[in-house]
Amino acid sequence: MNVLSLFDGMSCGQIALDKLGIPVNKYFASEIDKYAIQVARKNYPDMIHLGDVKEIDPSKLPKIDLLIGGSPCQGFSFAGKQLNFDDPRSQLFFEYVRLLEALKPKYFLLENVKMKKESEQVITEILGVEPIEINSSLVSAQNRKRLYWTNIPVDGLPDDKGTVLSDVLEDGVTDREKSYCIDANYYKGGNLKSYFEKHRRQLVFTGGAWRGRYTVDGVRQDHKQKVAGLTTQRLEVREDGKTNALTTVQKDNVAVKINEMHWCKLTVTECERLQTVPDGYTCGVSNTQRYKMLGNGWTVDVIKHIFEGLKEERQ
Repeated sequence: MNVLSLFDGMSCGQIALDKLGIPVNKYFASEIDKYAIQVARKNYPDMIHLGDVKEIDPSKLPKIDLLIGGSPCQGFSFAGKQLNFDDPRSQLFFEYVRLLEALKPKYFLLENVKMKKESEQVITEILGVEPIEINSSLVSAQNRKRLYWTNIPVDGLPDDKGTVLSDVLEDGVTDREKSYCIDANYYKGGNLKSYFEKHRRQLVFTGGAWRGRYTVDGVRQDHKQKVAGLTTQRLEVREDGKTNALTTVQKDNVAVKINEMHWCKLTVTECERLQTVPDGYTCGVSNTQRYKMLGNGWTVDVIKHIFEGLKEERQ
């Protein structure tokens, strides 16, 4: 099978094919981020990089059996300015369409963020298939809702593995069962107060008696005591360090400092686990670049679930 991956990043599609044991003859990739290319080549030295998607001449490619890609999503994302197709990055979708129409692969897959229905409908009409919405939380500890347009036979949604955030931690405890969506900006700093205000970051805490997993003499324990903040989805920090009166209303419950607490961001390895990427896959570049490519990448086990249909077709 020959594969063309557009906006390939660190080649998450290739990881998914690998996990399924689907043989690939040639894997062509379009990517311009030199760090993502470096990581992809380190793990898959035989892949063929083609550079900028706008420069690809389909007449110079062999028969492509599978076309995949997740065109840049910033223009569509509800977290952005929602310029939709007026955003130059979102217009790269039409490069995907150009190559899809020219190459006529047997199978295709396009991934993108949840977006306004009008934009979703435009993509649906052009590709001729309805999108499948899958939340990565089914296969990992990350809430990451994405849309997948594909003609690969897909057998429903992935089974829920029941993975929670504490399962992927290298050390410490956390304040929630699932992480927020890891994005390309996760490497940026920030303080505790802004984290709780913006609800955009995941923190790991060490020290103190928090409910969940914690360490005693280097051994993880299960602590059953309920402590303010760990049972809520909305946490607040008061300037005086005190808690509100605890109530059954979640918005009234706050996180409090117990004994000596320390906090940190998720490590790169923990983010690899959230994206179901093998530990150490992104090694070889700076942590900043590793966080960026993981935020831009796919949750591999979601793609693996979709590609199961390819495996069935080949039997």
